[in-house]
Amino acid sequence: MKRVSDSRVEHVEIVFQQHINSHGRLFGGVLMSWIDVVAAVVARRHSHQEVSTVTVDSLRFKKPIFLSDTVVLVGRITWTGKRAMEVRVDTFTETLKGERTHVNRAYLVLVAIDTEGKSVAVESIQPDSPEETEEFSLGEKRQALRMKRKEGGY
Repeated sequence: MKRVSDSRVEHVEIVFQQHINSHGRLFGGVLMSWIDVVAAVVARRHSHQEVSTVTVDSLRFKKPIFLSDTVVLVGRITWTGKRAMEVRVDTFTETLKGERTHVNRAYLVLVAIDTEGKSVAVESIQPDSPEETEEFSLGEKRQALRMKRKEGGY
């Protein structure tokens, strides 16, 4: 079994002119792209395979991100099934003094794929802390809800 810390990723971006909308705020699609890349790296580190994103649970801005902000994205595995991996990506803005403000949390589900593009089995994770154990349990519940929605045709 693998540990959550084995595949943890921290990625940093600075918001430049090409990233913002006409109100001087980060385009949501740009953040989604960054989140998807972080989740993919986490899942690739965990599975040692190419991966594909299956779903994103939510993308809600708690606070705006502005031009010149430093954005820190932290990704980690929260749950694994037979073939699916849930990855949590937390997004923060960071001041020049290093103080972080949480602005977004997204959960994504990815699958590992072989050279033919077919999903393959992934190794389970071993939660090491009460927080990781709770997140794993909640991940199981989120996955059950996703499967229920899928049966209903989304």
